[in-house]
Amino acid sequence: MAARFTVTYRIRATSRAVAQARADGIALEQTVEIPRDVVPPGYVEDEMLGRVEDLEPLAEDVWQTRISYAPDSAGAEFTQFLNVVFGNSSIQQGLRVTGIDPGPEMVRRFPGPRFGITGIRALCGRATGGMIAPVLKPMGLPPDAFAALAAGCVRGGADIVKEDHGLAGQPTAPFRARVEAVCTAMRKAREETGHKTLYFPNLSGPATDIEANLKFLKDAGADGVLVMPGLFGFGLVHRISQDAELNLPIMTHPSFLGPFVLSPDTGIDHGVLFGTIQRLAGSDISVFPNVGGRFGFSAAECAQIATACRAPDGPGLPLLPSPGGGMSVARAADMQAMYGQDVVYLLGGSLLKDPPRIDAAVAAMRQALDASEGLAKST
Repeated sequence: MAARFTVTYRIRATSRAVAQARADGIALEQTVEIPRDVVPPGYVEDEMLGRVEDLEPLAEDVWQTRISYAPDSAGAEFTQFLNVVFGNSSIQQGLRVTGIDPGPEMVRRFPGPRFGITGIRALCGRATGGMIAPVLKPMGLPPDAFAALAAGCVRGGADIVKEDHGLAGQPTAPFRARVEAVCTAMRKAREETGHKTLYFPNLSGPATDIEANLKFLKDAGADGVLVMPGLFGFGLVHRISQDAELNLPIMTHPSFLGPFVLSPDTGIDHGVLFGTIQRLAGSDISVFPNVGGRFGFSAAECAQIATACRAPDGPGLPLLPSPGGGMSVARAADMQAMYGQDVVYLLGGSLLKDPPRIDAAVAAMRQALDASEGLAKST
């Protein structure tokens, strides 16, 4: 049988006996979902049933357990893999996923990012240094306004132009009209400047239109795609990452994922959700709320995410962490010191004070990052 994958859980329990009972219950709940005394002997009991590998105290009334699962319990479906990791048990109190070790077999089935850090750098022509990704917003503008903003970002030297996750099929700028307008404007600006700025439109539309919209944005000239796995599902991320014909890098947005991480006693650790799971699903760039912004992630939580995204021993290719919120020229040096060079900085509101001069704002951010990176190298 193939090597099992292992999930680490943190459990709140008042004693070892209670913690053991909870761990045994998770192993049942996440696989056979029947009482232990009626589990059929043979293959179901020996392989499919989750196994409690260990149980250790972490602090008073806090325990850690590792439970292993058979690859056959997930099959080749990424959604079912996540279902085994934390399906019904996610509804329980006092239980949090703190680690996932997919093992060699699940890594073979879910090989991770198609492009990763090296691939994205090659596409945008930024061999070293932090990357800049201005965000097209706000909703309510017409397609030509978004196109003008995008062209200005290219002239300013942006590496990626990312659409805001709130841009969908609004009547002022329907998905296809907006994508066509932005692609046309960016193509012209790239020809004029020689910059290789990438465009990641926000995938939107009803479920029946998603496949057609993916093909449309590819044919229109988009260079990648922004996906919200909290709304569309990580299965869609995996499907896009494995499509050699589309061959599109993926940026994933955290919309709707907040409840998974915000409670310290339930949900999933920040690095697991925005790092490990993103890598396994096939994301190339993982967006998350930056420390000091309006969402309240701590420096330690952001560092945990960045480490999980880029760890050389993680599943698949390392991907790019992409902190957003509160980014500005004034914070460039601090952010460079915190995140290093393999990072994509999202820039939104700070660039939109004077839309006709967005090129100058992007160029100022590039200059600030280059200066702080140069200083770091010299010291």
